[in-house]
Amino acid sequence: MLIKKISGALGAEITGIDLNQELSANLISDIRSAFLEHQVIFLRNQDIGPEQFLRFAKMMGKPIEYPFVKGLPNFPTIIEVKKLEHEVLNFGGIWHSDTTYLEMPPMGSMLLAKEIPPYGGDTLFANQYLAWESLSSTMKRCLEGLIGISSSAKADVSKTREDRIKSDAKDSANSEYRAEHPIVRTHPETGRKALYVNVAHTTGIVGMSEGESKSILEFLFNHQIKPELTCRFVWQPNSLAFWDNRCTQHNPVNDYHGFRRVMHRITLEGDRPK
Repeated sequence: MLIKKISGALGAEITGIDLNQELSANLISDIRSAFLEHQVIFLRNQDIGPEQFLRFAKMMGKPIEYPFVKGLPNFPTIIEVKKLEHEVLNFGGIWHSDTTYLEMPPMGSMLLAKEIPPYGGDTLFANQYLAWESLSSTMKRCLEGLIGISSSAKADVSKTREDRIKSDAKDSANSEYRAEHPIVRTHPETGRKALYVNVAHTTGIVGMSEGESKSILEFLFNHQIKPELTCRFVWQPNSLAFWDNRCTQHNPVNDYHGFRRVMHRITLEGDRPK
């Protein structure tokens, strides 16, 4: 197993692993350590089916179902993230951390490329440890202790689900999910602090007026995705990405209109942010 960083901020490609093969306990531990260190890891040339994908996910955590979209037949925890040739919006096409509107947001997410366009469709990732650490000490004092309000119904992101809900809606989904989480969370495994707001789901701050919270949140939304905090991943068929939702954000770039992009995604259970 070899690890190569892809940017100064976060992200690493891992080679020397075949997920069609059994992985030793030591190798599983090494992969998990790389995940915690680099926040998002990438494995290329993983020509695997749903069984092998789910087996790997279970080595890293506990797969859970996505609230709005039903899973593959016989694999309810694997959903298709797709944009078809005639569609304009891409699923989740905005900066976000996955489903922060849940009481227990996911620890991590995995994406496996099945069909990719001839160009475009890259995914951007942003380091939220660095987003926090690069703030002034005065701003840090202002933010600590504040609670953000997250909603699944924020307009900019709910639009990006419309095509998938039309074709793959889950019958049991609520019309809206809401949760309150610290704006600055402490990672339960590394102990590091990270910003935990995102433009897709965070709608306000507990105890503040709309105008007060808007000013703070707009500053944070712009700050936390500065280029020096990010990396960019160029997909190839059978590439796999595994990212830590507790300390990263991601944004799939929607620049491949007229072409098809199909990915399989697994979400892993997390804990209540503190």
